[in-house]
Amino acid sequence: MILSDAHRSPRIDPTARIAPNAVISGDVEIGPNTSVGFGAAIVAESGPVRIAGNCVIMENAVLRGIRGFALDIAEFSLIGPRAVLNGCRVGRECFIATGATVFNGAVIGDRSEIRINAVVHLRSCLAPGTMVPIGWVAVGDPARILPPDQHEEIWAIQKDLDFPGQVFGVARPAAGETFMPQVVPRYAEFLRRRHALDANGGDGLVRDCPAPGEQPQEPE
Repeated sequence: MILSDAHRSPRIDPTARIAPNAVISGDVEIGPNTSVGFGAAIVAESGPVRIAGNCVIMENAVLRGIRGFALDIAEFSLIGPRAVLNGCRVGRECFIATGATVFNGAVIGDRSEIRINAVVHLRSCLAPGTMVPIGWVAVGDPARILPPDQHEEIWAIQKDLDFPGQVFGVARPAAGETFMPQVVPRYAEFLRRRHALDANGGDGLVRDCPAPGEQPQEPE
């Protein structure tokens, strides 16, 4: 499905291949000779998505542009099955493997590899040629690459990257408290309004959508 959203429709080079059950919505640009596989979702809900030419987006990958964090994938990069990319920059000739996750504001340098089920955290930056091993975690700027069992060390870096403020626009709750009752209904309402007039070939305009400062971003 190719869907317009809030005045903007996807712009897809005629030489690109789009699988029939992929979903591409909003301010999305896909370059020449790029392939988008079955079940992939490429969604510009609140920020643009730019995919250069000669890329491969494999089955069931999820790619999203985020308010304040465009998603930008450079040439000759491959995004593997079930990978999730939120508002990040992926350099040229990168390999994002099956099940890998890259969060808001992250930067992946050219020729880097994010291997199976690895994670690149919010606002973390990888130098060109970096490899994140299977299941490991890259966190910080410049990123440290740590095994998942080093939770305390990962958290010591991750905490200062400010997930609640960057993603939801709220302060981190005190220990033992949660912001979910505050954030989730507001986010669900934003999504309902944002997609109320999704159209295949229509203008997708949602006239009562909250102003950007009144809505949370998408969660990681």
